[in-house]
Amino acid sequence: MNAPAAKPEWAQSKREKDNEARVAAGLKPRRRRWPWILLVLAVLAVAGFFLFQAMQPAPETPVEAAAPEPVMQLVASEITTVEPQTLVQAVKVTGSLGPQRQTQVASQVSARAVAVMARPGDAVNEGDVLVQLDTESLRIQLDQQTSTAAATRAQLVLAESQLMRTTDLIERGLTASSGLEQAQSSVDALRANLAALEGQVDAARIGVQNATIKAPMTGIVSERTVEPGQMVQQGTAVLTIVDLTTVELNAAAPVSAGALVKPGQAVTVTVEGIAGRSFEGNVERVNPVAATGTRTIPVYIAMDNAEGLLRGGMFATGQIAVKEQPDALALPSGAIREDAEGFYVLKVDGEQVVRQGIEKGGEWNAGRVIEIASGISAGDVVVSAVLTQLQPGDRIEMVEN
Repeated sequence: MNAPAAKPEWAQSKREKDNEARVAAGLKPRRRRWPWILLVLAVLAVAGFFLFQAMQPAPETPVEAAAPEPVMQLVASEITTVEPQTLVQAVKVTGSLGPQRQTQVASQVSARAVAVMARPGDAVNEGDVLVQLDTESLRIQLDQQTSTAAATRAQLVLAESQLMRTTDLIERGLTASSGLEQAQSSVDALRANLAALEGQVDAARIGVQNATIKAPMTGIVSERTVEPGQMVQQGTAVLTIVDLTTVELNAAAPVSAGALVKPGQAVTVTVEGIAGRSFEGNVERVNPVAATGTRTIPVYIAMDNAEGLLRGGMFATGQIAVKEQPDALALPSGAIREDAEGFYVLKVDGEQVVRQGIEKGGEWNAGRVIEIASGISAGDVVVSAVLTQLQPGDRIEMVEN
């Protein structure tokens, strides 16, 4: 293989000319040194960089902050402080109010009404004049009956005198005894006739008195059916008077609860139209037969109405207390929970709630209240609201409503 052709002298660099002279003199040509110097410098730079990094302190690894434990906020209405109470089982009844005492005042004679002194809503006292009827014709009848009785009384006096004379003559033997029977019969007939006439006089006198119709009791006029100038027949009702000092709730109870309702039981009544107020009453009577066409038993509840707030026809709802359990511990049904271990409640313990096992008792108020037989004590604070997200061990915080 042939060696490459040497460069002409005019194209050679100074280093190449020096190397060619050295070769001619039998010496080795000089090699280039700067690439090795650059390589050494590069190695030293890399080594220095890694040495610098090794000498730097290790950066601290940031520690993530622990997530705060969740806190459930509760308001006062969501907890209950357990206290002894009287549990009441009640039967709900509904009905309308009416006066316990009322009467229809009727005319006892037939006459024209001259004046009517009372109107619906007027308060009247026993003995007050309510209606005045015309007495002219009644007094005429009284006078006629009185005159007839007087005439008959005179006839009786004469007949009795004749009877005495006849008796005297018979005793002397001056006349026959048959005359005595006739005289006695005449006296007896006149006496009976006079008694009847005197009865008619009394009736006529009472008729005149009854033309003035008076209140038979104290109360309030609820209805008026006669006006001045109107002809009133005997037996016609002219006014209705009610006594509202005591009212009666004519209520209906479910047949299923009929056996539980008894006279004397206490009743709490709320009346439509009187908000924020309840009234006390007592069962007075219980109908033994259900109302026709319904499945309800009529129950009659007496209520005092001294304040006069209650009126006939008002719709009312009553709660009859049929069973009581004093000094019982109970909670709303929403406070009772159940798991694999049984029934329990969430008891407030400081800033958290804990599981408190319980033993259930009876149910009251249609299952809305549960009696607690064991597991809690008076003074315990229990979560009574239905909070499914709240679990035993959770932290809580009380806040205002």
